[in-house]
Amino acid sequence: MAETAHIERLGVSVGGGLSRAELMSRLGSRGVLLNAHAETLLEDAIFDKRAIRAIVVTERTVADLGLPDGVTLPQILDSAQQQGLLLCPADTGPYLRMALSEQATSLGSVMSSGRAPIGALTVGAEALSEDDDYPKGFYLRVVDGQAWLRGFRCDDEHPWSADDRFVFRLAPQLIELSPA
Repeated sequence: MAETAHIERLGVSVGGGLSRAELMSRLGSRGVLLNAHAETLLEDAIFDKRAIRAIVVTERTVADLGLPDGVTLPQILDSAQQQGLLLCPADTGPYLRMALSEQATSLGSVMSSGRAPIGALTVGAEALSEDDDYPKGFYLRVVDGQAWLRGFRCDDEHPWSADDRFVFRLAPQLIELSPA
């Protein structure tokens, strides 16, 4: 069902001294579309000029984490961490969107249906707010050939499916042990 090749290891530079306005401009110049939730997230001070950090990310489905259908976001994040994966920095989403230029177009074009859209890659990161009305994080998707950086909202009871895809940061020791 996945339209995008699995991400085993992908190096991403996060940050880099851009202001929020410069980051949004850079996304726009690359043709990345944002929804209102992504715009809300990008207004947070976490996106102010920060030093560049190199991270390596990997993809896992909820099933890859050993979790059945109907698990919650806190359960997903906890399971990933128990398996040695790290949460991505909260500001990873926009930089990952720019680094992942080859994401395939999703088969479905529905933008919001109360669940993660087909083909979406959700960034596994800590939420910027515990308020359920504030977006919890980002996901990346391509619809009709157009790259999107979208924010999403959910509460701690919202069920995620076994085939929902997440991106987590590899721990430095896992990077060193895995083949190039």
